[in-house]
Amino acid sequence: MEEINLTRRQAREHAFLAAFSLTFQPDEPHQTIQDCGEMPEIGHDDFSARLLRDLTQHSAEIDAEIAGHLKGWSLGRLPRVSLTAMRIALAEMLYGEEKKPAVAINEAVELVKKYGAENDYQFVNGLLGTVAREHGAADEETAQC
Repeated sequence: MEEINLTRRQAREHAFLAAFSLTFQPDEPHQTIQDCGEMPEIGHDDFSARLLRDLTQHSAEIDAEIAGHLKGWSLGRLPRVSLTAMRIALAEMLYGEEKKPAVAINEAVELVKKYGAENDYQFVNGLLGTVAREHGAADEETAQC
């Protein structure tokens, strides 16, 4: 497989698309990620592969974090696009090497604006901002989210 170079935004989107496909085949995460990585339009670079690895290795903790902030909702009731964007952002914020929560939140919001329903991004922004502040991961930019 040839090495590809993606911008961080592209890498996050590619990881998002692969993670979204996982919501349809949750029992085969490694095969699904590999299949997506072999598709030219969803290829992975080191950053997107690391996001997906962190997401799959910490999926239970990430889902527990999201579920802990839902009031009167369950994970199963959340739109798949919003849930997937939050999972990718939390994988980056909580387990990634770079500690740039504002960037992760902004990118998740942009993905939801692109792929989700009209106002879903507001919920995603609020939940991720709350998690960032609770984990002390908030930087100056996150405080404005």
